[in-house]
Amino acid sequence: MIVIFKNTAKPEQVHALCESFEAQGLKIHNSEGEHTHLIGLIGDTSAVDIDWVRANDFVEDVKRVSEPYKKANLKFHPARTVVDIAGRRIGGGHFAVMAGPCSVESEAQIVEVAGAVKESGAGLLRGGAFKPRTSPYAFQGMRAEGLELLRRARAATGLPIVTEIMNTEHIPLFEDVDLIQVGARNMQNFELLKELGRLKTPILLKRGLSSTIEEFLMSAEYIMAGGNENVILCERGIRTFEPSMRNTLDISAVPMLKSRTHLPVVVDPSHAAGIAWMVEPLALAAIAAGADGLMIEVHNDPPHAKSDGAQSLTPAQFDALMQKIKGAAAFFGEAMAV
Repeated sequence: MIVIFKNTAKPEQVHALCESFEAQGLKIHNSEGEHTHLIGLIGDTSAVDIDWVRANDFVEDVKRVSEPYKKANLKFHPARTVVDIAGRRIGGGHFAVMAGPCSVESEAQIVEVAGAVKESGAGLLRGGAFKPRTSPYAFQGMRAEGLELLRRARAATGLPIVTEIMNTEHIPLFEDVDLIQVGARNMQNFELLKELGRLKTPILLKRGLSSTIEEFLMSAEYIMAGGNENVILCERGIRTFEPSMRNTLDISAVPMLKSRTHLPVVVDPSHAAGIAWMVEPLALAAIAAGADGLMIEVHNDPPHAKSDGAQSLTPAQFDALMQKIKGAAAFFGEAMAV
């Protein structure tokens, strides 16, 4: 349930009403915008008398919300969330590009790619230290050593780092990671989500291979319910019956998510199709659909990459794409985070 207050509502009036709701066992989610002040009631609101609430002369309106996600709901939080990642902002008109290799392979590789993507205008460096792979025999990443190499690349370039966490046991290793990624396979790892909810570090949550929009938002809700509201959603393609590409980018998910949640929404066009030449058209389509950012894989030697070389751009290809991305972002009024 949402209670919207009039501009003339006094703090003591709002406080008294909130106390009456809390006495009924409800939790309060407060949201104050420049022109709007509202509260969301979380819990069983079936016994709340809407007419009684509306009878208060400082209440503008009362609405029931049927969606099970509350903290991620745009109705509860009409102002768009802007997530700050070491000075780079995403959401609310701020657009960011995260770029780098699928996996960290050596110090020379990650530092070279980091320098190249920064020069082209990327705002954050992505790179996998822990890699979930379909085959147990495939390269699983450099793990803790890979995290250390990402830190060295950050020191060399100043770019905040984005990398994927696999389980709760690894959380101590991620204390100084700027943006922690939850991969598609872990989107419904609820124990991990709950632990990440106790952190202050921003979280990039990827949509699961076969997850619905509501399931995706409910996973974000797990993190936010724990107290961490710095969540960024990432559409990365879903599994369909089409075999010509790795996944199918659900471009319609971008405007649908933007209509339901205040959280920033970014798109990963590299994993979406798994084909390098498709990254450009999908990236530009994502911007046109309203995405707040992009995550793009870049490798200095894609044919010899230890993972996902087929979908990785070379630094030169990424630089050419970034010129188009900058133009498209400017056309749609997005401020680039660099």
